[in-house]
Amino acid sequence: MTPQERRLWVRQMGARRDWWALRREAAIDPEIEIVDAHFHLWDERDFPDPAEPGAMLRTSRYLLDEFLSDVTAGHNLAQAVYVECGSGYRPDGPEHLRSVGETEWAARMAVQSAGRDGTETIAAIVAHADLRHPALDTVLDEHEKAGGGRLRGIRQSAARLEDPSARLLAGAAPPGLYADPAFRRGLARVAERGLVFDAFLFHFQLPELAALARAVPSAMIVINHLGAPVGYGGGPAERDPVFTGWCALIGMLAEHPNLVVKLGGLASIVTQYDAHTRPLPPSSREFVDERGAYFRHAIRCFGPERCMFESNFPVDSVAISYGNLWNAYKIIAAEHDAAAGQALLAGTARRVYACSPAAAAGARRQPGRTAPDGRSGGRV
Repeated sequence: MTPQERRLWVRQMGARRDWWALRREAAIDPEIEIVDAHFHLWDERDFPDPAEPGAMLRTSRYLLDEFLSDVTAGHNLAQAVYVECGSGYRPDGPEHLRSVGETEWAARMAVQSAGRDGTETIAAIVAHADLRHPALDTVLDEHEKAGGGRLRGIRQSAARLEDPSARLLAGAAPPGLYADPAFRRGLARVAERGLVFDAFLFHFQLPELAALARAVPSAMIVINHLGAPVGYGGGPAERDPVFTGWCALIGMLAEHPNLVVKLGGLASIVTQYDAHTRPLPPSSREFVDERGAYFRHAIRCFGPERCMFESNFPVDSVAISYGNLWNAYKIIAAEHDAAAGQALLAGTARRVYACSPAAAAGARRQPGRTAPDGRSGGRV
């Protein structure tokens, strides 16, 4: 990916509404509750390009208004899980505590997401911490306090692409992070505190995740983005060597009972999916035809009770709209019985992230403008 392409597509994340409108679908089964297991919010800002030292990439604003506007494509979003992305960090103070600012910021977003009855659409927060840090317990204490009862997990990415030009928002993690003894001790502490761990790495790194699951069996580990398979050949997945290799790795991971998987992330351009370059966005059926084999294999291996759908918005929004994406998920869910479909669309996420279904009743919220003062962002 060229520097110009990186700048263009990062800027387009969450900002392609005219393109999405070219193929807008009515929601399938709009009354069915969904829980979005993975989304981000960020303000318009510059951040370092992980592929080019000294260069900057600029995002478009994607705050609560934009997210809820996308959700109003007719789907019944009951709850959503906010996952760390570098927003709202404290501008000063101890380095190891600066990420607590994002949890404070996300908690404010959760309050603003409340419907008329006071229930919050943002039902859980997954924060960032460096699990290797000697003061980890202090960091986790601060995140717990900042989350106001919403903290459910920690994420520290190990995603690494050796070719810098292939990186976009991720890919520059230190090599061997999940094998670091200090990291594994930190993960055990996360588990002892009743928090889950969100793991992000690419498919060719998945053996590292299997080793981590064996080393810390007490930890509930959530595999992000189906293990992030990189490589899209444009033809049937069954004839794609990336898919074949990924299938074997997913089968290996499914043998570890402390692993669950998020079904999503496959519209990200880092995976080399090319829909973002097309004149029309993909329909839900086209997306299922092109990417569905990955979802189906993961569900076969893990079972619906260990799988949950995620939007990964606004990252995946470059290549598909929110409405069409969730229609695709409902097409896949409908291939299973009602209980399994409910687990995929809502139940597994609620169980893993301890989101009470009772708290979500009547929680659908119409978008309004986010407050223009500091409550809407801080330093992101």
